[in-house]
Amino acid sequence: MKDVYLLSGFLGSGKTSLLIDVIRQFKEQGLKPAVIMNELGKLPFDSQAVEKDVPLKEMLEGCICCTGAEKTEAQIQSLLFDQQFDVLLIETTGAAHPVEALDAVFSPLFAEQLNIKGIVTVADSKLWLNRSTLSPQARSLFMEQIRHAHILLANKIDLLSEEEQAQVVYELQSFNAHAALLQTTNGRVPIQFLQQMQSMIQPSKDEVTPAKISKSFNLGSRLVQFTTSFSEEEFEVWVRSLPETVYRMKGYVPIAGARNPMLFQYAYGMVQWLPEYVKMEPKLVIIGENINEISIIGN
Repeated sequence: MKDVYLLSGFLGSGKTSLLIDVIRQFKEQGLKPAVIMNELGKLPFDSQAVEKDVPLKEMLEGCICCTGAEKTEAQIQSLLFDQQFDVLLIETTGAAHPVEALDAVFSPLFAEQLNIKGIVTVADSKLWLNRSTLSPQARSLFMEQIRHAHILLANKIDLLSEEEQAQVVYELQSFNAHAALLQTTNGRVPIQFLQQMQSMIQPSKDEVTPAKISKSFNLGSRLVQFTTSFSEEEFEVWVRSLPETVYRMKGYVPIAGARNPMLFQYAYGMVQWLPEYVKMEPKLVIIGENINEISIIGN
């Protein structure tokens, strides 16, 4: 399995600086990284910083999340098919919500080939202190990126006084008590700190082990394999019983009377079923908070 790190953070927080330094450190370990980079504009300004020997897929003038999810899946499949690499680094735009970015990365098509290590969020320390100057929408996104981090980097800490540094650390730890926090300059973090992250995918509750970094993964994922069929009604009754902290589900569900497992998608209360003309593995990826505490239908 290939380790995958999702780099999140607000516009100008220092994600690309983090990416370049992490690439360097992986290479020093003898590992070959690959990169998927998402940019909002038509020109790949940030991706020009990635060295030519690193496999790179770009998504220009779009978002890795929401409508860009299918494109992201295709890019990952392409990398897995025609490139040799050991670790995948995915840099989202500063406008991407972490849950939606994760939704683009998790796919039942290649869930067993990738070991999603988690979300590394780069937070601009100075912007955190001045977050009241942001518009309500921008401030909400900025806070959500921080709230869902598994590792949180208080970046640009060198621009603050000692008193301000202490304030940032206290407030960020209070806001996201689940994340391991590191103060950084220029987005530099020891690679071992990232490698100690526990995988986000938990196959079953019985196999969950304590996280090596951070108290727990509040936002996580679960891969479910089905061995029995259901009716659509039975399955949707189970879906409606789930807590609101289940944000996304997608996969292939075996439905009684259907020749092949049907494609099932769920997002914030909305359910979609589509017939599948190829026999896919009956498995489902669930994304949400405290995901391993929920009961799975048929188990």
